[in-house]
Amino acid sequence: MTGAPSGDAWVEAAGTHIAEVVRRAAAEAQDGVARMALSGGNTPRPVYEWLAARGGLAWDRVEIYFGDERAVPPDHPESNYRMVMESLVAPAGIDPARVFRMEADRGNLAAAAADYARVLPDPLPVLLLGIGKDGHTASLFPGGSALTEHELRVAEVPAEGTRLARLTVTPPVLASARHVLVLARGEAKAAPVARALQGPWEPRSCPAQLARQGVWLLDAAASADIEGDAASA
Repeated sequence: MTGAPSGDAWVEAAGTHIAEVVRRAAAEAQDGVARMALSGGNTPRPVYEWLAARGGLAWDRVEIYFGDERAVPPDHPESNYRMVMESLVAPAGIDPARVFRMEADRGNLAAAAADYARVLPDPLPVLLLGIGKDGHTASLFPGGSALTEHELRVAEVPAEGTRLARLTVTPPVLASARHVLVLARGEAKAAPVARALQGPWEPRSCPAQLARQGVWLLDAAASADIEGDAASA
């Protein structure tokens, strides 16, 4: 889609596009099940709420996975799992058995990463991502060791400063996913979005560039620094 809506119009536009992609993924799957890995953070919450209320999806034909997770219990306020359960799974009436949590709260993160890699579909039919002010996506942070991972599909991310340890999907997962969607809104995301989409190729310092070929669902503020007609809605 072209153009960049603001406010609630962006939520509806993003939700509508995601719903269309999920239906397409279900149609493409041999068993008719759409498998999607979701992003955490504040940006996708209203989109998940819209999908639950108005997406019109057959949720019994959808499985939910995660692109990253903090090393916190599933009921912790910073848990991506908790956010998805509250904003999408519970209001949509999705069977929790269809939700595959990243167990980043386990003591052995390397073992948890290996276990999740065995569960995560390969390739992922649908991967939903965000972008941070520093250009990170999922929990692929600038300069992080996970950025150089070419074999593991899920990797541990050590704690650093005030940042909690995490699990994250790795570059091979982004490269092989059939449908990659990136959500971004607000003026604070304008500079990193422009760098990710149009800046010099430097994924070590701007990891979101690894999702450059995906569909970017942006509001007007997040697309403000993009040159030409590259903005998406």
